[in-house]
Parts: sequence; structure tokens; C-alpha cells
Amino acid sequence: MGMPCQTAEEWIVLFRSGGLEAVMGAGGKRSYSYEMKLAAVRDVIDHGMSLTQVMAKYGIASRSPVTHWCSKYRTNGAGALRAKPQGRPKGSRSTVQPESAGSQALRDEIEYLRTKVAYLEKLQALPAKDTSRTGIKPE
Repeated sequence: MGMPCQTAEEWIVLFRSGGLEAVMGAGGKRSYSYEMKLAAVRDVIDHGMSLTQVMAKYGIASRSPVTHWCSKYRTNGAGALRAKPQGRPKGSRSTVQPESAGSQALRDEIEYLRTKVAYLEKLQALPAKDTSRTGIKPE
């Protein structure tokens, strides 16, 4: 038929476990509870059931999640099958942003320049007779 044998074998497994709907991809992305994952893994590992039998028993659409769960269970135990929270944890975003060294340096420079401008403005405001003391000639 011009397709890989592995694809045909996968379709056969899907058909045996979930019928035509499983082969056609009905249902979309599914999520499974911790208890169901654990029961499916124990059926495969402890009771020796085949992946096809477990998929049919629990209504799992593909063999890849079951093999993934079995792998996790074997390496890290039952706790590895629990769902992990997604995204950034709540409260991790602080309300006050920490200042970087670059922004502090810019603030210091701005403060220095403002002080310098204020000093020069006061110096220019002095009467012409006081310029002999400062050494600056009027413009």
C-alpha cells in the first residue's frame, strides 16, 4: 500500500483497543488521572497485561502514554505519575523589581549631572563683581 509497516501495526493496535474512533483520532488530547495511570501501569508491570489490553480496559487512545508511564514508574516510583504544576509558580513574581547595576549607575550619573547644572546656574547668577573671587570671567 506504500506505507510503513509500523504505521499499519499501530493502526491495528489502536483498532483493537478502541475501535474505529481510536484509529480516526476522535477525542483529541486527553488527560488521565493519577489513579488511572497507576492502575494501568500496575496491570502492565505486575499483572503482565499487554499494552493493547490495558489500552482497551482504560480507554487510552495511544500506546505511547502507557509506555511513558511504565518507564517513569520503573525509574522513580509511583510518585512520578502525579501531575506536575505547569508554568510559573504563583507568587514568584515580586512586586518590586530589583535594580540592576546598570540602572543604579545611570541614576548616580543623573544625580551628579543635576548637581553640576545647579552649581553652574548659581555661579552664573553671581554678580559680576564677585567673579574676581571665583576666577571665572562673565560672558
